Amino acid sequence: MSHPFDFLEPLVQLERQIADLERLGESKGIDVASEVTSLKAKHEIETRRIFAALTPWQRVLLSRHQQRPQASDYIDHMVEDFVPLAGDRAFGDDEAIITGLGRIGGIGCLVVGQQKGKDVHERRRCNFGMPHPEGYRKAMLKMRMAERFGLPVVCMINTPGAFPGVEAEERGQSIAIAENIRDMAMLRTPIVVVVIGEGGSGGALGIGIGDRMLLLENSYFSVISPEGCAAILWKDGNKKDLAAERLALTGEPLKKFGIVDEIVREPAGGAHSRPEEMAATLSAALVRHISELQALDIETMLDRRYAKYRRIGSFVE
Repeated sequence: MSHPFDFLEPLVQLERQIADLERLGESKGIDVASEVTSLKAKHEIETRRIFAALTPWQRVLLSRHQQRPQASDYIDHMVEDFVPLAGDRAFGDDEAIITGLGRIGGIGCLVVGQQKGKDVHERRRCNFGMPHPEGYRKAMLKMRMAERFGLPVVCMINTPGAFPGVEAEERGQSIAIAENIRDMAMLRTPIVVVVIGEGGSGGALGIGIGDRMLLLENSYFSVISPEGCAAILWKDGNKKDLAAERLALTGEPLKKFGIVDEIVREPAGGAHSRPEEMAATLSAALVRHISELQALDIETMLDRRYAKYRRIGSFVE
């Protein structure tokens, strides 16, 4: 059975060779610097070759990589003086959505981020990144607070979708998402949305409306997962790679459609290979977009936000 990350195997082999050679040099006391340098150069070339030819499905896989930076990582690396805020004042605190105040590049803002969790226990607490209604209500409650204080909002999307369980529906999942879409469309403060991993369905839309949408290079934004699409259209989950291609869920087609405003390039090897470098790149992009939006008066900004979504899609009479 093939491994989902088989396309990265040449890199894994080179990394093993480099590690083995370094251990050998250390244990035997011999100079292996030139050999290690040569292998690292080969690794860099191979990395650029593989990542220049990724298929949409391979980008989907990378968006789900176990070591890919999550919202908490970006908060740690790029948000200064972060103060977490919890609860929706109605039901409880959904750990699948992190909210809090902090500064990005010296700009005070509200940060909202979807969190999948890193180990088994955190993943269970975060429901594997699938928010409940109280998570969306918490996010909106904090966004309204940001609006009152004139703070820009930064939303980091990373979810396979909102939780589809009975209890979520009983607590008003669809209503919570719909109300967030409506209220974010009218929120009188700048909103910058960035997809840092998976951007699945209504789960992403629940915190995904804003003045600008950024998408990390190896992320996706889609109405449905490739597996779900393949199961519905072809009754065959094995056609997920074809579904990923047809869904046009990666950066370039989304930018062409006017859904995404900027594709944020990742380090060679993906965001998980150099998380601090990725955080610095993302921070610079966020500061640039927030600064541009803050220079606009509120009415102009809202008019442009409305026009952005009116331009998406097409119809035939």
